[in-house]
Amino acid sequence: MDVKIEKKKGLKAIKPRHWAYIGIGALAVTAAVWIFSSDMSSTYKADRLGLTIGEVTEGQFDDFVRIDGHVLPISQVQISPEEGGIVVERVVEEGATVKKGDVIIRLRNNALDLQILNAEAELAEKQNILRNTQISMEQDRLNNRNEQAQIDLEVTRKHRAYEQKERLYKERLIAKEDYLQAKEDYELALRRQGLITQRLAQDSIYRLSQVGQMEENLENMQLNVVLIRQRKDHLDVTSPIDGELGLLEAELGQNITAGQKIGQINVLSDYKVEARIDERSIDRVHVGLPAILDRNGQKFNMVVHKVYPEVREGKFRVDFVFDGDRPDNIRMGQTYYLNLQLGQPSPAVLIPRGAFYSSSSGNYVYVLDKNDRKAYRRNVRLGRQNPQYYEVLEGLEPGERVIINGYEPYGDATTLVLK
Repeated sequence: MDVKIEKKKGLKAIKPRHWAYIGIGALAVTAAVWIFSSDMSSTYKADRLGLTIGEVTEGQFDDFVRIDGHVLPISQVQISPEEGGIVVERVVEEGATVKKGDVIIRLRNNALDLQILNAEAELAEKQNILRNTQISMEQDRLNNRNEQAQIDLEVTRKHRAYEQKERLYKERLIAKEDYLQAKEDYELALRRQGLITQRLAQDSIYRLSQVGQMEENLENMQLNVVLIRQRKDHLDVTSPIDGELGLLEAELGQNITAGQKIGQINVLSDYKVEARIDERSIDRVHVGLPAILDRNGQKFNMVVHKVYPEVREGKFRVDFVFDGDRPDNIRMGQTYYLNLQLGQPSPAVLIPRGAFYSSSSGNYVYVLDKNDRKAYRRNVRLGRQNPQYYEVLEGLEPGERVIINGYEPYGDATTLVLK
């Protein structure tokens, strides 16, 4: 009897010896896929027409930066009123030439007027008090002199009576008691005279001191009234120097406080150029550093006059002054371009400036091969820079060609295929 053999289906149909071949094949496919995907992720196809290519050269590196600045007066003086008040008149307008002491605006301050009236009234009151005190002191002085005269007369009479009683007592014409009373009356008169003299002297000293204090207070009040009246003069805000009235922020009816900045006077005896420089150069810029201003092909020498330490938005301020001739018809607000010399020219390997720097931070570039069919990413080290070139410290040789446009589209590609 024949036995029917059933066919195996699915994985059961695969013979054991075939599993080894299947495993080897799967590994080969996986490796091929990994290699292919790895090669694709590190390669980028770039359009040759959209590239900017620069050549690495060897030459003199001119260490300067190109900056723009605007013209300002050599100095400016702030206008701030010493007294506050309401603006009632603008005597001159912005841009006018003024002399020292010229009135710029006029203010009104009713509170100051009231203060002046109160000070003057108080001064008059003090003057009346001093006058009345002096009259009273003169009356007291006359009374004291009268009292002094009376006590002097009393002492004289008591002394005369005492001498008479003494003679009569010695001749035994009067009783001893009468003599002793006359003596005691005379001695009492002497003591009273001494006390009154002492009291009158003290009163005189006190009153003189009182009058002196009152006169001193009166002088202070008179000075105070003078100063308050001078404050009223300050309601006319004047120019502190000769110059040109620049900014003036004071409108009719506006309430201006004391010390508030309302404008400025521009000193036009000379000019300066203010520029903003990238913060990467802040350690290399110092006072006295030379610069060249180029205007219509004519060059003018300038020097760094002041370096401001504060950095804002990645830049710091520098003031330049002219060292010699100045451009004709120079005006405030004009924009000039300057070349600031940071160091002496020196031989170096150079690469043209390009947008690649912002993409790679200057850490790598794409270098073309000899056939210009591919470009390979290469790490480099760049140094100084000027408006035309970067200084190459490591990674490139003269004669090599590099891509200097922006690298944002290339991502992390290590190879560019040019098409």
